Amino acid sequence: MKPLNEAQEEQLQEITQYLLQVRQEKSISIEEIAIQTNIRLHLLNALDAGDFAALPEPIYVQGFIRRYAEAMGLDGQALANTLIVNDFPQYSHNESQNLNKRPNIQIPLFVPYGVLLLLAAVGLVFVLNPNLRPEPPAKQEDTSKTTPLPVPLSSQKLDTAATSEQPPLTVETPKSTASPNVEVNLELQGESWLQVTVDGKTEFMGNLKEGERQAWQANENLTIRSGNAGAVLISVNQQPAKPFGNDGDVKEVTFTPETNTQN
Repeated sequence: MKPLNEAQEEQLQEITQYLLQVRQEKSISIEEIAIQTNIRLHLLNALDAGDFAALPEPIYVQGFIRRYAEAMGLDGQALANTLIVNDFPQYSHNESQNLNKRPNIQIPLFVPYGVLLLLAAVGLVFVLNPNLRPEPPAKQEDTSKTTPLPVPLSSQKLDTAATSEQPPLTVETPKSTASPNVEVNLELQGESWLQVTVDGKTEFMGNLKEGERQAWQANENLTIRSGNAGAVLISVNQQPAKPFGNDGDVKEVTFTPETNTQN
């Protein structure tokens, strides 16, 4: 398999762990999956173990995921579509050769030692000869100072009276506002596969049946991905619930605290 970036490897890891968990819950052996899907046993073992280097190209791995999930009664197409296969890095032969050609620069050992000795010698000269140290500039006396004139007593009394009649100043402290959150409520009108990501972390991945309700909250963003958008009623930030999409559609939307209604 071509090298995966960090996001793709994490995504494939989540999918394979989910398939392994469902297979173990249903007590289905890996040999049964191999017979039903016509996928070689060592490839299925590599998927379960997360040994992605032993797998073929990503487009074939996507097909393995679909057949693996359908063999256990899951929505295989929706689960396979969650694996992005068109962002994998590709390098030409010339680029690979250029990456391997790195300049071999070696600095002789006497160069850093010579620099250290020079710095030590300069420092020693300044220590042994204080006269060479720069003297701070002498402070000039401020000749512009003037002696304040005495204030008449009558003026002092008037100023005191005027000050006492002024009302005290009041300072208003701005009220702090708490940072807004995003809240999403789901109600299933039919069966659908769902993946929920809260602030960059996957909180749920699996099938929900008709009549089930779920709610999630996030501080920054909340992403909903559905394999059957028409079966999902969604309410965002206490807004009226609306269908997430059309029947059979695979849809993914990211909501933020500023989201008022879903698209």
